[in-house]
Amino acid sequence: MILPKTDFEALLHARHGSAHSVLGMHPITYRRSRGLVVRALLRDAASCEVILVDQSPPAVFPMKVLAPEGLFEVFIPKHPEVCGYELRATSASGAVRQFRDPYCFLPTLGDQDLYLFNEGNEHRIYNKLGSHVRDLGGVVGTAFAVWAPSAHRVSVVGDFNGWDGRYHPMRSLGASGVWEVFVPGLGAGALYKFEIRDAHGGIRVKTDPYGTRFESPPGNAAIVCPADSHAWGDGDWMARRLERAGNLDRPVSIYEVHLGSWRRKPEEGNRPLTYREAAPQLADYANEMGFTHIEVMPLAEHPFDGSWGYQVTGFFAPTYRFGTPDDFAWFVDHLHQRGVGVILDWVPAHFPRDAFALAEFDGTHLYEHADPRQGAHMDWGTLIFNYGRNEVRCFLVANALAWFDRFHLDGLRVDAVASMLYLDYSRGAGEWVPNRYGGRENLEAIDFLRRVNDLVHHYYPGGLMIAEESTSFPGVTKPTSEGGLGFDLKWNMGWMHDTLQYFSKEPIHRRFHQNDLTFGMLYQYAERFVSVFSHDEVVHGKASMLYKMGAWHIPEKAANLRALYAHMWAYPGKKLLFMGNEFAQAQEWNHAASLDWHLCQYMDHEGVRRLVGDLNRLYVAEPVLGSNDFNPHGFRWISCLDADANVVVYLRSDASDQTLFVVVGHFGGSSRSYRVGVPRRGWWKEVINSNSEYYGGSGLGNDGGRSSTEVPHDGYTQSIELTLPPLTTMIFKWSASG
Repeated sequence: MILPKTDFEALLHARHGSAHSVLGMHPITYRRSRGLVVRALLRDAASCEVILVDQSPPAVFPMKVLAPEGLFEVFIPKHPEVCGYELRATSASGAVRQFRDPYCFLPTLGDQDLYLFNEGNEHRIYNKLGSHVRDLGGVVGTAFAVWAPSAHRVSVVGDFNGWDGRYHPMRSLGASGVWEVFVPGLGAGALYKFEIRDAHGGIRVKTDPYGTRFESPPGNAAIVCPADSHAWGDGDWMARRLERAGNLDRPVSIYEVHLGSWRRKPEEGNRPLTYREAAPQLADYANEMGFTHIEVMPLAEHPFDGSWGYQVTGFFAPTYRFGTPDDFAWFVDHLHQRGVGVILDWVPAHFPRDAFALAEFDGTHLYEHADPRQGAHMDWGTLIFNYGRNEVRCFLVANALAWFDRFHLDGLRVDAVASMLYLDYSRGAGEWVPNRYGGRENLEAIDFLRRVNDLVHHYYPGGLMIAEESTSFPGVTKPTSEGGLGFDLKWNMGWMHDTLQYFSKEPIHRRFHQNDLTFGMLYQYAERFVSVFSHDEVVHGKASMLYKMGAWHIPEKAANLRALYAHMWAYPGKKLLFMGNEFAQAQEWNHAASLDWHLCQYMDHEGVRRLVGDLNRLYVAEPVLGSNDFNPHGFRWISCLDADANVVVYLRSDASDQTLFVVVGHFGGSSRSYRVGVPRRGWWKEVINSNSEYYGGSGLGNDGGRSSTEVPHDGYTQSIELTLPPLTTMIFKWSASG
């Protein structure tokens, strides 16, 4: 045996930290003869031969068995230069296989790749780390690479080697912390993980942080899977998106969807729809309802259904629950071809503690902070990324870009931004570490958010970055060049909270809460806002949107909800509505069951749905409403102080005041006559009346509109005398004549 005993024992006990230095072919001088030594460690092999395929005819050299575990060695004299060879192994049953040796290939990552990764600037690192089917000089196989800088030894294990860490130890690429190996002949469909021996001798079996596909629980292995196999047909959509780049003030009405519970197949065990089943139905429904986009709650792989996708273990992989990555690409492609944009919830704020995933990945706190005051999320029992570490930032930036690159997404809604911005988020005194200036802002997270927003806009013009940010942190949607975070849009959580607080009161008490309706206008134009009623508002005992309404009976609750939605669509801001809210689902949302679509047979529900569709169509068709949300000159209060009447009146207009809408919200419980000042003589057509019989109301209204009269009111020389039905919002459009 030429192999030193220390190497022999380290290989057989999976402790060798540099297996490439002893396995494979190496020049050597042995007993004063220059030649080559070839070693192989093969599972399920009783004998093995080396075949020098560069010779004609190929020379064959039987290998000596060093250990029954499959360790072989041969010395080939008078061959001082490394040459091409293959291994031919015979199993105990007599099966023969001939293949290229994994340990004869050069690294699949170059110095520049590693330098940029360690610097945090390899924006496409997802094409380098993880698993990738490659053709290396005519040999097809799978290249594996993983970042584990503190590991003593890393092996790729899988169904191809019996999950045994002895058989495919990886090569350390020096100070980069990256380990890699190329396995010839291994293709798509193989299951794998990384077995890591840490610096203390402990063994950790981890799934691939860059994996593109995963098996279903309770398994958690990654699956070798190309992420670019779909043939896209959405060229027209992508071209239009590029043309709209930079034009943020355009109609954006988003239908938020949890794919597992939107609709189910009761005839097949109540299973969720697949990506390919859901796409045509969602496209039909979004087009019927007039939504411009859907926003899908997180689809990155996660082990627990009850997390709704917000505790991610496979950041680069669409979840197995609804199909393959190619199926998800088809899902997006189909919606694009039907004219519907696709936004995905993205979760860079935290990750779960599952032992098979990112936590203490190589035996150290690699992706998270070691100090729990920085690295542990108190509310969710999860871990917080170390945004100041270059490679972690590189991982997250690349993850955002990969969703746009591989799946043509139109935007990312970034979850829990507030928890990223503040070091003391949900922490008491002594439970957090101040930044270097002594402040509470997470400077590294802020820098990361700015960077990812800029890079998305650089590489994917027209892609939207949307912040779920619940505080008054300044400049969330301000460009980074002006000191902002660089988001395109921000959820308006303050407006949502105040508006729901108002509508939760019974009409008789609302006069004491008029400020809840009007306060939001003080900051409405401080950011580019999306008005939202999301999934968070209809879970955990908060009640459905219908049951939030301050009324005793379902018809009155439905009338309140119709009035609220008409006000929301007329008020400045892009729109987002969670599934089921559009037809006034009575129950809270249940992630494990379908929406209660049967309710649409009743007008208290179907009427709300009809109204939302009409509001969307009006919003998209009228630039004053859909392309004027960020213009502070496009909104004016006409009357906002008549709390006793439960009335607000406001004007929406374009820059030249040529197109005018007057919005009248009457949220009291009784009808009344009411005079409203208007800025122009003419006919004011009633284009929306949430009390219409078509929407399930009583039909009381203004006979299609009113002509103004020269009666001064609300500071205008013209006014209209209106009938205000109870619990109703009406929208009037001006024209010179009726």
